[in-house]
Amino acid sequence: MTKAPDEPPPGAAPSDAERLRAVPTERLRAVPTERLRAVPTGRFARFTRLGGLATGLAGQAVAGRAQAALTGRAPDMAALLLTPRNVTRITDRLSEMRGAAMKLGQLLSMETGDVLPPELADILARLRADADAMPPAQLKAVLAAAYGDGFRRLFRSFDTRPLAAASIGQVHRATAADGMRLALKLQYPGVRASIDSDLDNVAALIRWSGLWPRDLDIAPLMAEARRQLHEEADYAREGRYLSRFGALLADDPRFRVPEHRADLSTRDALAMSFEPSLPIEALAEAAPATRDAAAEALIALCLRELFEFRLMQTDPNFANYQWDAETGQIVLLDFGATREIPEALAEGHRRLLRAGLEGARSDILAELQAIGFLKPDISAPHREAIVDMAEMGFSALRGPPTFDFATSRLADDLRQRGQVIGQERELWHIPPADTLFLQRKIGGLYLLATRLGARVDLPRIARAFAG
Repeated sequence: MTKAPDEPPPGAAPSDAERLRAVPTERLRAVPTERLRAVPTGRFARFTRLGGLATGLAGQAVAGRAQAALTGRAPDMAALLLTPRNVTRITDRLSEMRGAAMKLGQLLSMETGDVLPPELADILARLRADADAMPPAQLKAVLAAAYGDGFRRLFRSFDTRPLAAASIGQVHRATAADGMRLALKLQYPGVRASIDSDLDNVAALIRWSGLWPRDLDIAPLMAEARRQLHEEADYAREGRYLSRFGALLADDPRFRVPEHRADLSTRDALAMSFEPSLPIEALAEAAPATRDAAAEALIALCLRELFEFRLMQTDPNFANYQWDAETGQIVLLDFGATREIPEALAEGHRRLLRAGLEGARSDILAELQAIGFLKPDISAPHREAIVDMAEMGFSALRGPPTFDFATSRLADDLRQRGQVIGQERELWHIPPADTLFLQRKIGGLYLLATRLGARVDLPRIARAFAG
């Protein structure tokens, strides 16, 4: 019997493509139909949903206070408000609303998790999961609003089952009239118009609960969430950054960026080429050398974004990276959270990187202060504690050539130290937005490299960009 040309020799190790073809198809499945739920549209509809939630929680809190008073106990606000049932109700309601309500929860959970009460942190963390998707009738209305009543003529086919659903919109597969396979991102109705009112209402709910730390100023995060949401809801803006990244990486064979179809994109719809690929986590099934190379490529890309492009996709969500096992390329998705990096910030981080590589403690302190990572009036002991944490992080760049993300305890050690520092109210401080988002991106890549079990020569990469 003749062996098929693509069949590996007997006893040969399977290729990466063969390994990844064996990844369970559940990872590629579209959003389940039982998670279809209409997005509330209009400010009044959205306000009443939040208002109803607040009223229900307030009623339970009043009843709880009365019961505590009868027994002579002091009421515990967290215990009264954040029962397991209420945690589910709050999470479910914010997920139903999507848009600013869900996005704010995602942002707060990532930037303040170490200082929030565990119950509130749990609610916000749950909002990082995929959102519910629109039912068919609402989807049809969105398509008609974006393209007109004749939208069917623009597509040979359109899959009504979304590939993904997030806080701002959901993604569908389609085939354009000219035969090009597309990924089409459609914005939820009413999201853009309700951003400001949603943020005000959710912030009021958080403040009213009494669970937000009084010493942690929520205003800077609210302002940043407002800016980010308006930017991410601008699909024309995202299309421009999609094209820019495509041009910047056109000569890098490690990456592939979808092609922007400007002729099929509108204010509420972003069309791009569909790139067949697997979730980046599927790389965990690939050969070690493949995993290592992918993690190294993504870490180096982050530093190129900071120091060369001065343009960074700041959302560390794993779903923004895909893997094409046939070509060995990483597919980059979702450029809504792209930010221009000011030259001063880039150079400040370059100086900080140099100081970290050299182990110059005083210079590390100076650069942390320069980029706004430290409060100006912080006490000397607390300043030293934060520099100690920075030194722990930089140790990975000064250590042995190969950093093993799978076995390193650095992330756990930093998290434990951060939790201790988070109990010190004097240290509660939200850095400037640009610094905050850069740190979030770096932290996300660390988690991804750990998930892949990668081994990377971090000192070599860092020295290449330190200048």
